Amino acid sequence: MPWQFLSRNLASFTLLGAIAAFFYPPAFLIFKDYFLWFFGATMLALGLVMKPEEAKEALGKPLSIFVGVTAQFTVMPLLGFLAATLTLSMGASPALALGFIIVGCAPGAMASNVISYLLGGAVAFSIAMTMLATTLSPLLTPTLVAWLGDAFMDIPFWPMMETILLTVALPLAAGMLIHHRLPQFQTHYERIAPDFAALAIIIICAYAVAANQSRIAETPWIVFALVVALNAGGYLAGWFIGGAFNFDKRYQITLAIEIGMQNAGLGVALALKHFEPETALPGALFAVWCILTAAGLSRWKKLKAGDFISSV
Repeated sequence: MPWQFLSRNLASFTLLGAIAAFFYPPAFLIFKDYFLWFFGATMLALGLVMKPEEAKEALGKPLSIFVGVTAQFTVMPLLGFLAATLTLSMGASPALALGFIIVGCAPGAMASNVISYLLGGAVAFSIAMTMLATTLSPLLTPTLVAWLGDAFMDIPFWPMMETILLTVALPLAAGMLIHHRLPQFQTHYERIAPDFAALAIIIICAYAVAANQSRIAETPWIVFALVVALNAGGYLAGWFIGGAFNFDKRYQITLAIEIGMQNAGLGVALALKHFEPETALPGALFAVWCILTAAGLSRWKKLKAGDFISSV
């Protein structure tokens, strides 16, 4: 199997995994006690491939990073709260509504770095945003979830922070330390880590679907519609905020991808660990959908032979 086969076809495999989990949940319910380990594996993989020189390049534009991360932790939490409110008004349970807030309060997805590259965006800026947002997530994500989600359910702030520290900060730091101590294996990291992370994401999403199989069949249409709207709203907000701050097109594209592609895998992990399985449903659906839309954009850009940047 060629290197990065899973990561290059992440959308297809995520969708196939979700379909398989829906039709035969037992195959994925075996991961019930291990899904946090899989998420930690994605953070370890990200730490292994982070290059200090790329971060330094992006850090040369601190205002851009500040604007991006601020937008990440304001726009999407507010859109998630709006989606949760609409879901509740349509008769959904508070547990299901809370799932949208958790998705909105997560940092950007790791896959955004790859998608930014495929769309001709600023990869160093994407990595710097992902690094900073992920680093801040142990504090900001539970704080925002507690603030916005308290109207729906009791929020276990400290347990959530502990989970993020153990599954995000610790593995990320471990990956970066390995990268620093053993730089001679960088080529191997870049070959293996993307597929390593992709496999973990596929399993996490599939498990979330399996755990909610009976609920998905009964999920109101509004939930699916709001997942689509949340993803599209993030893309559009990032694009227009980038334009308002006079970002060049590469940075504007990257900001749109960073905001629209939430780390729903983290949202799913938090929901499954601290709330009812139903709370993980919006995250599972969002994870599949945002990967599909991002992969679709990159495919469209390839077919248009670069016209995407000049035509948006």
